Parts: sequence; C-alpha cells; structure tokens
Amino acid sequence: MNLFLGIAIYIIVWWLAFFTMLPLGAQSLHEADEQAPPGVERGAPRAHNLGFKALLAAAIAAIVWLGVAWAISVDLWNMRPN
Repeated sequence: MNLFLGIAIYIIVWWLAFFTMLPLGAQSLHEADEQAPPGVERGAPRAHNLGFKALLAAAIAAIVWLGVAWAISVDLWNMRPN
C-alpha cells in the first residue's frame, strides 16, 4: 500500500466513525427541559463533546486502518486467478 492510499483509507474511515458517533450521547435543551437563551434553537444539543468524539473516531479509524493494512500486506484480497 502506498502512502497516498493509506492516508485516503484512514481519512475515509475516520469520517465514517465520526459521523456514526455524532448522535451518541446528544441531549437537546428540549429533552432536558431547560430554557434556551435567546437565539439558540431548543433542538440544539446541550453539550456536543466534539473533541472527545473526534479522538474516539481517530482511535477507531487507526484500529480499522491497521486491519486493512494487514489485509493488504498479506494479500488477503487477491482476486487474481491462480
């Protein structure tokens, strides 16, 4: 696997993991029965924890990327006929 392919696979897996985790643990102001300050939508999350979710997505992407890199290195996905 060349460098460009490795980086591309990591970025795609990171985005998939990040977008999958975005709704986890999100509670809106409406669900928490809190008053929203003027100009804030009541459906907006109280605490989004984007930093934690980005780091968790990076860890998940690294593990998945290692699996893909191993599969490529041992030629697990060889589709050529013998």
